[in-house]
Amino acid sequence: MVNNNDNKILELKKQIEEKRAKVDKSKKFTPITNCSIELDGIRHNIQVLGKEQIIQMMINLNTYILSAKDLGLLDEYVITGYNAVDWMTDLRAKLEFLNRKDEENKLKAMEAKLDKLLSNDKKIELEIGEIESLLKE
Repeated sequence: MVNNNDNKILELKKQIEEKRAKVDKSKKFTPITNCSIELDGIRHNIQVLGKEQIIQMMINLNTYILSAKDLGLLDEYVITGYNAVDWMTDLRAKLEFLNRKDEENKLKAMEAKLDKLLSNDKKIELEIGEIESLLKE
């Protein structure tokens, strides 16, 4: 007996796999700087900051970058040993990395929900198919 819900669930799981493949293919966070920046007398480690903290730091750093640009000093503006633009690049990359991690977690949660919704017959069918493919290897 074919269950329409099972077919719909399998189609949704396929879409999740496609999205996951796109997320996995995206680049990892590889910093330009040493990730330890001092702004306004406070040292921050980019590696351990959350999204909100990174966004706030990007806004603060952007004001400094705009001022340096207006003064014609952007190329010479160095913060904790690195150019301010390099810091901004790292902050952007870290934010994108965290967004990808959030997306991965959402996809995993959706997939887990879909797995629970599959009928027992379909779960057994999928397990048997998986075992068959392993035996063919």
